Amino acid sequence: MRYLGWLLVLALIAAAAFGFVAYVPYGPNTETFVRILPGTGSAAIASKLEQAGVVRSRFGFDALREIKGGTLKAGEYRFDHPATMGEVYARLHRGDVYTVAVSIPEGFNLFEIATAVQAAGLGSAKDFLATARQNTALIAAWSPNAQSLEGYLFPETYRFGRHTTQLEILMAMVKRFRQTKQELGLEGDVARTVTMASLVEKEVKQDNERPLVAGVFENRLRVGMPLATDPTVIYAALLAGRTEGTGVKTTIFASDLKADSAYNTYKHAGLPPGPICSPGVASLRAAMHPAKTDYLYFVSDAAGHSKFSVDLKEHASQVQAYRQAQRR
Repeated sequence: MRYLGWLLVLALIAAAAFGFVAYVPYGPNTETFVRILPGTGSAAIASKLEQAGVVRSRFGFDALREIKGGTLKAGEYRFDHPATMGEVYARLHRGDVYTVAVSIPEGFNLFEIATAVQAAGLGSAKDFLATARQNTALIAAWSPNAQSLEGYLFPETYRFGRHTTQLEILMAMVKRFRQTKQELGLEGDVARTVTMASLVEKEVKQDNERPLVAGVFENRLRVGMPLATDPTVIYAALLAGRTEGTGVKTTIFASDLKADSAYNTYKHAGLPPGPICSPGVASLRAAMHPAKTDYLYFVSDAAGHSKFSVDLKEHASQVQAYRQAQRR
């Protein structure tokens, strides 16, 4: 009886110890990262957690895993406050890995995307631009002569791990473009459509006006008129290093209009050599299905809507009205 009594006491002590290890919160009060590589065994995971100060005991964590069962997911985890061992286990079991968000709005160009990636702590903008220029094979099926991945990095909010390479980031964005292309049924001359869509994206903010603007550009191309669109001039200045380096520029100088760049659509007829930004779905649809009209001109009004006209006289009148509204 005395022997059984001692066994009971020991069992109670062991249960109390396990309960303390498992259910009393423990862990860092400052940001701590633990990276679990694919293929890491459960014992090695428990050891990593103990070494990082996330759990009190690797043996206790391994015992808890044996009790609960299930698979622990690879990835990087962020811990910044004490937690019970059960909470830590639950996070690894459901794969609650740490990621950073990169938001790419519609109309961002490659330079702006590079800046967003750098701001998220995923490498330098300079390296991102270089990688985007070195891996045009990703879009060779659609644009065999592309000088970069401009236009094919689909606008969306992405989530990446801290150790994601810039090539992997670019591949994810191109993959999202490919999915959208398939959803829209975009076939044929994809490079031309994306280039046209990028001009539409930069010129108008009202979705219902995008097909009309695409129609204006198509009409100009048909009759041999220069597209004369300011965003391409701004993009040419960006490529030449005549902007702040972020793709943000609102003032166009006479020197910009005279620049001998293939992207200067005031000086060169036809579409520019490639896209000038990442177009969204509405602009891609507009480029695929431009409105059939006689319009050759458009200008924004004070409310941000576009006014369309068929001849230069009517256009000049609308431009004058726009300038008067701006002065008011």
